[in-house]
Amino acid sequence: MPRTTQLSGLASGLDWRTLVDKLIAAERGPQNRLRAQQTRYQQQSGALDAVKSKLTDLQTSIKGLSNSDSVYAARTATLAGTSTSWTAIASAGADAGTYQIDVTQLATRTQRVGASDVGAGLSATSNVSALTIGTLSIATAITAGEFTVNGARISVAKTDSLQDVFDQISTKTGGAVTASYDPLADKVQLNSGSEIVLGSANDSSNFLTALQLFNNGTGVVLPPKALGVVSVTAAIQNANLKTPITAVDGSGNGTFQINGVDITYHTGTDSIQAIVAKINASTAGVSASFDKANDRFVLSNKTTGDVGLAISEAPGGLLQALGLNTGATLARGKNTEFSIDGGPTLISTSNTLDAASTGITGLSVTVNSETSESVTVGVDNSGLRGKVEDFIAKFNALQTYVGNATRTTTTSSGGVSTSILSGNREVSDVASGLRRLVFDAVPGLTGTIRRLESLGIDFKTGTSQLEIKNSAALDTALANNPSDVKTLFTDSSNGLVTKLDAYLTQTIGTTGVIATQTQNLTKQSTGIDDQIAAMERRIAQEQAQLEQSFIHMEQAQSQLQSQLASLTNAFGGGSR
Repeated sequence: MPRTTQLSGLASGLDWRTLVDKLIAAERGPQNRLRAQQTRYQQQSGALDAVKSKLTDLQTSIKGLSNSDSVYAARTATLAGTSTSWTAIASAGADAGTYQIDVTQLATRTQRVGASDVGAGLSATSNVSALTIGTLSIATAITAGEFTVNGARISVAKTDSLQDVFDQISTKTGGAVTASYDPLADKVQLNSGSEIVLGSANDSSNFLTALQLFNNGTGVVLPPKALGVVSVTAAIQNANLKTPITAVDGSGNGTFQINGVDITYHTGTDSIQAIVAKINASTAGVSASFDKANDRFVLSNKTTGDVGLAISEAPGGLLQALGLNTGATLARGKNTEFSIDGGPTLISTSNTLDAASTGITGLSVTVNSETSESVTVGVDNSGLRGKVEDFIAKFNALQTYVGNATRTTTTSSGGVSTSILSGNREVSDVASGLRRLVFDAVPGLTGTIRRLESLGIDFKTGTSQLEIKNSAALDTALANNPSDVKTLFTDSSNGLVTKLDAYLTQTIGTTGVIATQTQNLTKQSTGIDDQIAAMERRIAQEQAQLEQSFIHMEQAQSQLQSQLASLTNAFGGGSR
């Protein structure tokens, strides 16, 4: 109900508005007490959420101690050589011990090395006037600039023909040096009656090196090999292959096999680069590459060892044109040969020696040198100890929080100081129940370790806090009795992990004590909201009634004052 804006006391002189406010404030006293109680409920609910969080942390921690080989059967692998480049890994449950491994041969890959110079020559004749130097199919592209012959500077552009450059060489050297192309050898030749001196420190064009022309102290300079190479980016039919491809259908489709896997190609749309990518992505287990310097192709098995590499195609196929069929050489891969502790020679197709080749369960050693190394597989307790320490930390964090939240103390003056959950017996019982579970012996165990105390773990005197009182006892138990430690925690019926996990699941579950109390507090808080709303409606009505009454009073008094003034005016007033 909107409050009237009429000023109070205009007629009566009474500040009734302030009086009404004080009366209404007094009426709201019970609301304030209810809000204080509601705040208390909310604080208690927040404290219960914190207890649940710490219980959840504890449960997560104890699950880290569950039955896992990565915890109880962890192993380390150490190489004795301080400068060794070998690597060793021991998986969970690996056979502990020290092993001397002597490698006498490393594994290599089987390779099929294709014939060299599979690209066609630069020209079928000695006439090279139509060959533009910027587009020559050679191993290294020619750059524009200057180069030197016998001290003469020759300037070339990528649009020059090869004959243009030959002419410049002759002109700039005064005919002392001539250049020509031999189509049979696929080489450029320089001739002079005396020693030819090529290049200078300030040459800006790579023309000489691109055509493999190097000083040799004579008057005749020839490249060491043919110049023309395959163009791997052009379509196969335009790839400058020396050998024509005939094993295709009328549309240009062909097929070959590597290790029994079909690789298809089309001479008009596929480039050799695309075929190399197909081979590498196939299931043939082979990598293909192009050796541009030697103008040859190489196939290599992706795995090491003396493993076959087979190819097959119809006569006149692409592999033949790439030099991978006739004229290719097969270099069989080698197996790793090694011995353990002076035993007989063992064989592995891989340089990673695992249980299949060594017979040592869980140990994997990667070797990369023909030498001898000592490998020690030991028990790794660092992970398990870390999980035990984490469990203790999470247990103590819960106990500390619950202890502080439920504490009631008496001051020296006799006063009582309470905490947010003081008097909450159920929460206190959760903490004490956990203490009882971790303190009791695990029934049914027959080993040497039957309780946490056997691991050197006990409560600090006079507190609810666990601690490792005997660190040596813990390390000894982890090293010498790992199976008993595992049973203590993971026994399916009575193990600490089993019992604690079940207890915590029940406690923090939807029907557990934490959820039940939180739900009750929420209901009580909501009930207070309803009470306050009802009280506020009643107070608003009372306020409106009071204000209306005072307004009526003001109106009546104002009317009386007006009548009195009229009478005074009518009968006169004052003395004569």
